[in-house]
Amino acid sequence: MLIENVKIPEGASGPWAVQRFIVSKQEAEMERLRSIFSGGRGVPEGEYTRLVRGGTVVMSDTPDEKRDHYEAVRRATGNVLINGLGLGMVVRAALNKPGVNRITVVELDKNVISLVAPHYADARVEIVNANAFDYQPPKGVRYDAVWHDIWDHITADNLPEMTRLKRKYSRRSDWQGCWCEYQCRRTLNR
Repeated sequence: MLIENVKIPEGASGPWAVQRFIVSKQEAEMERLRSIFSGGRGVPEGEYTRLVRGGTVVMSDTPDEKRDHYEAVRRATGNVLINGLGLGMVVRAALNKPGVNRITVVELDKNVISLVAPHYADARVEIVNANAFDYQPPKGVRYDAVWHDIWDHITADNLPEMTRLKRKYSRRSDWQGCWCEYQCRRTLNR
């Protein structure tokens, strides 16, 4: 199973932008050293894409981010719900899997939808402009996998919202996961 680098074009809508960026060999080495001492995440040399809101990087297609989404893609089968569109990396990887029949993506921001959604046009994909906490799936719909990815940063502050979302969808799903939940829980013990 492969999670690919994002191939959507650069662009901007409102405060959001899709941007390409290059990490040089020297920058990669500095990132690696910084991550060793700070417990952060290093970025290897290469060309990547990021989704930025204002000055905040919300998502990228760096190797660490791909690993963060691996379990969601591995579990994707049948009817899938994704809360948070981001760069569409999980959508693309799920579309490439046999057995994924339908993907519903709930995205709060219309600007993200206008930047990203057109690049994942597929009869199996439905993009819904709604808040993940307020969205009501159609009556009788059940999801084989639900992935929650609505947070900008890895912090224990996300845990109450993760619990709330998992409770909301618990009776409608066979499996659920949240972006970086394990790492958020680890920050409690620091």
